[in-house]
Amino acid sequence: MQRILAVDVGSTTTKATVFEKSSAGWGMKGKATAPTTVEAPHLDVMIGVRKALGRLESRTALKLLEAGRLLSPSVGPEGVDLFVATSSAGGGLQMLVAGLAKHLTAESAHRAALGAGAVVLDVIAMDDARMVSEEIERIRKLRPDMILITGGTDGGNISGVAAVAEFVAAANPRPRFGQGFKVPVVFAGNVSAREYVNDVLSEIMDLTFTDNLRPDLEHEVLEPCIAEIHRLFLEHVMSHAPGYGTLLTWVGERIAPTPVAVGEVLKYLRATLGSKVLGVDVGGATTDVFSVLDGEFYRTVSANLGMSYSMSNVMVEARPENVLRWVPADITERELRDWNFNKMIRPTTLPQTAVDLMLEQALCREALRLSLEHHRSLVRGLKGIRKKREISDIFDQTGTGEVKLDMSKVGVIVGTGGAISYAPRYGQAMMMLNDGLQPEGVTDIYTDRDYLFPHIGMILKTVPDAARDILFNIALVPLGTVVAPKGPPVADGTVIAELTVGGKTVRISSGEIQRIPLEPGETVETEIVPQRRFDVGAGPGAAVKARLRGGYSGVVLDGRGRPIRMPENPEERRRVMRDWMTAMDALVAS
Repeated sequence: MQRILAVDVGSTTTKATVFEKSSAGWGMKGKATAPTTVEAPHLDVMIGVRKALGRLESRTALKLLEAGRLLSPSVGPEGVDLFVATSSAGGGLQMLVAGLAKHLTAESAHRAALGAGAVVLDVIAMDDARMVSEEIERIRKLRPDMILITGGTDGGNISGVAAVAEFVAAANPRPRFGQGFKVPVVFAGNVSAREYVNDVLSEIMDLTFTDNLRPDLEHEVLEPCIAEIHRLFLEHVMSHAPGYGTLLTWVGERIAPTPVAVGEVLKYLRATLGSKVLGVDVGGATTDVFSVLDGEFYRTVSANLGMSYSMSNVMVEARPENVLRWVPADITERELRDWNFNKMIRPTTLPQTAVDLMLEQALCREALRLSLEHHRSLVRGLKGIRKKREISDIFDQTGTGEVKLDMSKVGVIVGTGGAISYAPRYGQAMMMLNDGLQPEGVTDIYTDRDYLFPHIGMILKTVPDAARDILFNIALVPLGTVVAPKGPPVADGTVIAELTVGGKTVRISSGEIQRIPLEPGETVETEIVPQRRFDVGAGPGAAVKARLRGGYSGVVLDGRGRPIRMPENPEERRRVMRDWMTAMDALVAS
């Protein structure tokens, strides 16, 4: 194995990268992009793929194509030994989820669909407020790639599940791609209802069965359902998308939804680094948030929070005053709205001035904050079960559904997406991630600057040593470690924690952020001692021994509180923001 070609077919851009093995290990030979051509007027994904490969040939002096076909295996400067691909074109895998109870079985189905890399168009539940006719009309209009139906525990009453199946049958939605193509339906509900569901749906849809997502209220079984969604994605959805039939013959089964591949990398990081991992991908139309917690992988898609096509939604949900709090310049709400309207007219334009850049990075912080809130709302314990307690508590039980994501337990954050990856300064990328996600305790921050995670996730399955080299030597760019004590509001300048770095005692003061230079690859062992009411990960007042990792922003000591506290006076707030950005080498002169 000497040469690997990886392609990611995005919604707007197709990215092609070639990796080569040398005596020093695996490295990136070159990369190229071309517009994605899955939509009209082209309606053939291979046009964009071949164009990207042609540009890659020009930049690397390699010969990858012969008469429009991929050369394999490699011989000298010709051909590749492995070709892998990911895709989120056309909005990615778009699924409809239907279940009995919105906060029980339908929520489990929602998690399964997201874990399979899908964008969930809607969650239809028997207990939501919509009328039956509204739900049927809604299903008809959505035109999903796939439908997931669940409901009921094994051996339970089938009438509710039957009603869900009848809803879907009455709507009988048409697929996005393919003529005469039946929409794939995965039934992952009460096994006792399978015969009835088969009678209702098998004639009009491509119906398959898999294990119940909630065989009982105390357990959630996602993996069989996720595996079935992946199989149907390859065999049905991809094969009917414009041009994907040819792409499938090139890659075999080595293709997956882009978020699935990214998730594989984050799971690998969790296993390798031994820390809970949070990943964010801020796109033009959506923001994906991933977390790997206690061996479980979670993903959410904020489908209306992005930095180009859906930036107006970020503005509405966040509110202008929350965007402006991150801007160090004197910008009025009217000026912010004018900038937003201009961006809506030309959503793919890049910042042209320092003010444009400040506003875009402020909006990115709010997109991160809102997307993390959405992620927290779905990353919860199972609802509908009871906690085991002592006999004395038997009459005072409460349901579960507790939030699983504790930022003080997250040891690694990885951020990517245009606003973060292409920030002019590393300090700006660090501040967007730190301000938007507000990690607590001790957290290592990285970025995937070249957006290689989708490629690496696919290579991991076949050539793990190559994936490891590419991940740690090229893709994973260390920004540094953030130390952020959490505690009650205190006067600015109050010392809230101390640590020793390089033989010197360093104090973390309330309301301040400072940066200690520490180069990428360097580490420092230290003990962080918080004041009595402040927590750095082990409880209020408890000292923590930590390894601080260097990066392009060094070690960041953040005493601004959680949540970050800002002055109410606009002029004072702007002054403080300028001080913080100056300390982080993130301020651009306007």
